[in-house]
Amino acid sequence: MPVYTASQLSKVQPSASAAISQKARAMRAAGEDVIDLGLGEPDFDTPPHIVEAAHRAAQGGQTRYPPTSGTSALKQAIQAKFQHDNGLIFAADQIIVSNGAKQVIFDALMATLEPGDEVILAAPYFDSYRNIISLLGGVRRVVQTHPDDQFLLRPEDLEAAITDKTRWLILNAPSNPAGASYSHADLQALGQVLARHPQVLILSDEIYEHILFDGHTHVAFAAACPDLADRILTVNGVSKAYAMTGWRIGYGAGPKGLIDAMTTVQSQISSGACSVAQAAATEALTGPQDCVMTFRTAFERRRNLVVDAIATTPGLSLIRPKGAFYALIDCSDLIGPASGLQNDVQVVEHLLTHAKIAAVPGSVYDMPGHFRISTACADDTLTTAMNRIATASETALNGKATN
Repeated sequence: MPVYTASQLSKVQPSASAAISQKARAMRAAGEDVIDLGLGEPDFDTPPHIVEAAHRAAQGGQTRYPPTSGTSALKQAIQAKFQHDNGLIFAADQIIVSNGAKQVIFDALMATLEPGDEVILAAPYFDSYRNIISLLGGVRRVVQTHPDDQFLLRPEDLEAAITDKTRWLILNAPSNPAGASYSHADLQALGQVLARHPQVLILSDEIYEHILFDGHTHVAFAAACPDLADRILTVNGVSKAYAMTGWRIGYGAGPKGLIDAMTTVQSQISSGACSVAQAAATEALTGPQDCVMTFRTAFERRRNLVVDAIATTPGLSLIRPKGAFYALIDCSDLIGPASGLQNDVQVVEHLLTHAKIAAVPGSVYDMPGHFRISTACADDTLTTAMNRIATASETALNGKATN
């Protein structure tokens, strides 16, 4: 038989959250009552005014190839957003629009990585970072963060991780999967380390910017460390804040030379993002913003529901997420001879088999002994899910877990 895949592709692991969700869908199709907490996606519909903008654009003939790096209208909206929300000024040629924030990240790394270049990741981290780096011949250099530090990267650990091969630091805040959020002082402390290493670029993934709780406000890395502006790529998009995951619009802003290189990459991959979706994203950024607060309020309520539930569930614990819509739950007390569960992967299998709950093992994020659930689903569904998780945890503690 012919060989269909390149050797480089063997380094890519399928998305764990997507794989879990696919298995959950298959079980539901077979008639099982599975609750899927694996995939991080708002359960809200895209707001009507955004959908209507796309409709108008399609009817108005905006169906031809758009500029590779994004339409003028959307770039202007992004410029205004950065200035209003983050105090950042970018020229139009410092902005790229892509098919989701993930393509922005792929474009940046493909444009800059040489084989063997190192990329620093603060674990736990979004699992796609790992695969993109590997696919492009880069090397992950993982720095473990700790619950006692709220899963924040410490300056001294960053300093210890940097070598002469370090090309990028990728930082996600608010973070998937832990919900960690950095203050202005936190970012400045990291910036002081990076200032001593001018070869290191910074990719600041701020896709969950508007999903922060307990009165916390977002600080852009580029705003906290303006002296590093020529080395920072700020990544964002409309998927999470505006419930537009399927529209696939992300954007990045940074030094012109980097954006030019990323645009060259993008020109050979996708020729740019969908014109109609860009019109929708323009409306999202420039239109009424009430939906952002409505969604955030719901996500905070659901975060609280999960935090309260875990607090009364034996065998599980949780550091209160400051943002995003995930919970990274410590299940290490469920692992051992008493339960028969040997690792977090088996804990997740136990949840799926005995509680009909789809979750993602923490080892995917280089955080073994944990599992991640999405909290972006309806309150009543989440309540049912947490009750099932509590029952499954008690079963494991009582030594009745079988996989």
